[in-house]
Amino acid sequence: MQTRPLGRTGRSVSAIGLGTWQLGADWGQVSQIDALAVLGAAAAHGVTLFDTADVYGDGRSESLIGEFLAAAPEHGITVATKMGRRLPQNPENYNPDNFHAWAERSRRNLGVDTLDLVQLHCPPSSVIAADDTWSALDDLVAEGIVAAYGVSVETCAQALDALSRPNLTNIQIIFNPFRLKPLDEVLPAARAAQVAVFARVPLASGLLSGRYTEQTTFASDDHRSYNRNGEAFDRGETFSGVDYAIGLTAARRLAATLPDGVSLPAATLAWIASRPGVTTVIPGARNVRQAQGNADAGALLDGGFDLAAFDATVHEVYDDLLRAAIHPLW
Repeated sequence: MQTRPLGRTGRSVSAIGLGTWQLGADWGQVSQIDALAVLGAAAAHGVTLFDTADVYGDGRSESLIGEFLAAAPEHGITVATKMGRRLPQNPENYNPDNFHAWAERSRRNLGVDTLDLVQLHCPPSSVIAADDTWSALDDLVAEGIVAAYGVSVETCAQALDALSRPNLTNIQIIFNPFRLKPLDEVLPAARAAQVAVFARVPLASGLLSGRYTEQTTFASDDHRSYNRNGEAFDRGETFSGVDYAIGLTAARRLAATLPDGVSLPAATLAWIASRPGVTTVIPGARNVRQAQGNADAGALLDGGFDLAAFDATVHEVYDDLLRAAIHPLW
């Protein structure tokens, strides 16, 4: 598994990480036993970054990670959590008192004295633009509550605004073959600033798994049922904002170009991780098979797969089917 620098922190993280939203909520039920098995399988296959948030299952995801790490004291895992969505997304809620309260809760859940990395969880643009936001985060670092901070964003404009902050460690942004806009400015700017980029929603909520059809259904407590049009949160978080039927067509075109033995999700994860400026890709997993498959995609970065040819296909499909509807929005 390749590793890359985590910004200017002195840490390194695996090119393929693990997103743990699925272990908390909003993707159907995952048992405690299965969740811990997912974490173990990822770690055993070279994953050294777990990404979570304080609202994933109201802290369940963080607590499961804390339980796993406590049982493996030499784990070498960097845990990136997020805060800011325990209250309505009003700018006044992003204040030092709440930052401290949220960080303290995450420390308890994870069982650590200092949080490795805390990211603001898709805050409003005005919060990203406010100097006070970053001063409060600097204070958390000075107090030893967090070691580093970053921000998860919805739009490229938000990412570019955040990149002007001198102590920023990472940007987390949706980037996959259905969302190419970060290639234009965000990835080059982050690379120049030595800011890490976490590519989230890399498989477009499963559309790029190659397993879904027009007949596929999702549980009622799965956001792929209840948030297709942004009913609960930004619609770009579900299927990357792509119309489901069009996404199926796009995924089939991508899959049809792949050689035998290379799956669409593996090709997708390797392609994302190979783009200059991307530090790590954070696919989720609900079972051990998915966790192992995601981690094994890292092997494609070391040869045996024509990433340049797949890159050409990605751009062709995007331009034909998705650019007009997707590129202007995020």
